[in-house]
Amino acid sequence: MRISLIISVFKNTLFLNTVLESLRYQTVKPDEVIISEDGDSQEMREFLGNYDAGGLNMIHLTQEDKGWQKNQALNRAIVTASGDYLIFIDGDCVLHTHFIQNHARLASPKSVLAGKRIKLGPFFSEELQREPLPNFQRKVLGRIPQLRKDGARFIEEAVYVPLNPISSTIIRLLGISSIKGCNFSCFKTAMLAINGFDEDYVRPAVGEDIDLVWRFKGLGYRIVSVKHLAVQYHLYHEESWSSQEENQQLLRQKQASRQYRCINGIEKLSLV
Repeated sequence: MRISLIISVFKNTLFLNTVLESLRYQTVKPDEVIISEDGDSQEMREFLGNYDAGGLNMIHLTQEDKGWQKNQALNRAIVTASGDYLIFIDGDCVLHTHFIQNHARLASPKSVLAGKRIKLGPFFSEELQREPLPNFQRKVLGRIPQLRKDGARFIEEAVYVPLNPISSTIIRLLGISSIKGCNFSCFKTAMLAINGFDEDYVRPAVGEDIDLVWRFKGLGYRIVSVKHLAVQYHLYHEESWSSQEENQQLLRQKQASRQYRCINGIEKLSLV
């Protein structure tokens, strides 16, 4: 099984550097890394042009910056991917050393694996960017009071549970109801079955994760939890969050249509 790791980015090369450095410590390496840039910045080109990939096969995809067009960029990455199996992350999410291994070990043709992330505060984010990943992940849970003081959120998601038949069964039974666009995986055939991401969504959130859930389920795919098995550390940054009412209204319209294979996706389908 060939694995394509797809990383969504927008200009922030400092964060991407830390994410790429975490790949050096992975117990299983991806067969290719696709940098899916929603834009075409000179800074990103220069950074990746000078980055020592250490033998990783890296592909950088760009597109004209026309505002938020992440879904379009991701669809281009899916088409480009040579892997049978796709793992989706964001360029501000650093991966636990067993992240790729556990996604790969739990892969199943009719399953979509969904994980979570701890959102670090500014101090711990800077620390993670300075020191080797194994050192950080080994001691982070021993500093819960400091994490709270630093403003970390979802601290429980930093708990890593070694993968074995018992742990995977318990976590699967606990279930998960959502997909985070920064931490999910599936076979490429699953993404092609739903025609990829719906490009009608031109604002962040909903279209890059929530919209996927009902469409996957409508075609018989299971959403399977990998919480605590595929841990991520989200680097701190200011968030500019706008109203999601427009996205939610669009979602309701699409759910009413029961169009599990979106019209404006990888293939541009006819409404007829």
